[in-house]
Formats: sequence, structure tokens, C-alpha cells
Amino acid sequence: MAVLDILGAIITLIGSLFLLLGSIGILRMPDVYNRMQAGTKATTLGSMMFLLGLGISYIECGCIGRIVVLILFILFTNPISSHALARAAHHAGIKLADVSIRDCLKDDEQEQEGASV
Repeated sequence: MAVLDILGAIITLIGSLFLLLGSIGILRMPDVYNRMQAGTKATTLGSMMFLLGLGISYIECGCIGRIVVLILFILFTNPISSHALARAAHHAGIKLADVSIRDCLKDDEQEQEGASV
């Protein structure tokens, strides 16, 4: 059991580091779209690893099924909700940072408008 406890603690610590890096990314990125991307990717992986580490550490509690369901829920909902929020922000007219080079969604929307006319 000591090996599983150590492995679970290491995986939980790595997950915590990803969560910390995600929060630092949210503070450092220049615009809402980059913040959303940094926060979503890091927190998705960090949350999944944190829960996996807890599941390994407490394998005897019989809650591994619930943890797997939580991990799958996070895996599917975090990226989808972030994508929906980013598209809504773009549709609302929130501008990219000045350092951004290209707005691919704007280019695609302009192409679709030109093709439909």
C-alpha cells in the first residue's frame, strides 16, 4: 500500500502544479482568448491528474468508479464549454490583444459571408 500512496501523492502533486501553472497563465496572458486557453488546458489536465492521484491513494475506499466518471466529465465538458465561451466572446465583439497576429474565426466568417452573397 505504501507504493500506491507514494504514487498517488506524486500524481496529485503534479496535478496541483498544473493547476498552479494554469492560474499563473490566466494572470499573464494578454487577452481573454489566451487566458481561456491557458486556463482550460492546464486546469483540465491538472484536475484529471489530481483526481487520479486521489483515486490511487484511496483505492480501498471503492470510489474509483466515481473518480473515473468525474475525470470523463471534466475531459468532455471543459474544452467544450471553453470553446463555447470563446465563440460567444468573439461574437460579442471582444477584441484580441494588440500582439495577436491573426483572427482565423473572423477570416472564416468573412469567407462565409462572401460565399453566401
